[in-house]
Amino acid sequence: QVQLVESGGGLVQAGGSLRLSCAASGRTFSLCALGWFRQAPGKEREFVAAISRSGLNVLYADSVNGRFTISRDNAKNTQYLQMNSLKPEDTAVYYCAAVVRPVSGNALYSSGLHYDYWGQGTQVTVSS
Repeated sequence: QVQLVESGGGLVQAGGSLRLSCAASGRTFSLCALGWFRQAPGKEREFVAAISRSGLNVLYADSVNGRFTISRDNAKNTQYLQMNSLKPEDTAVYYCAAVVRPVSGNALYSSGLHYDYWGQGTQVTVSS
């Protein structure tokens, strides 16, 4: 079993930066493919970024590509989401998630249906 806890959210002005962290418990973290999703008020949850088990492959939603960077540190059982050039439309609750048995070391998952474990979420608010 994997437990995920996000941190690093907060209030920031447009154009600013935040780094979200997602700390995981359990011994299987290094075997997981990982991802970040977000949900704004009144909207459906949407994919933000994913990173493969190997860490060599990443995938981003078009809306954040070039501004956000996903990474992982298996030694610390932690994944990160560096968010730069933030916009008011980035305001949402951000969730980290894990796929326990990815089909390969380079597999990436953009659908929430593939994810086995989720964090509780952290609020990110970007003011204009």
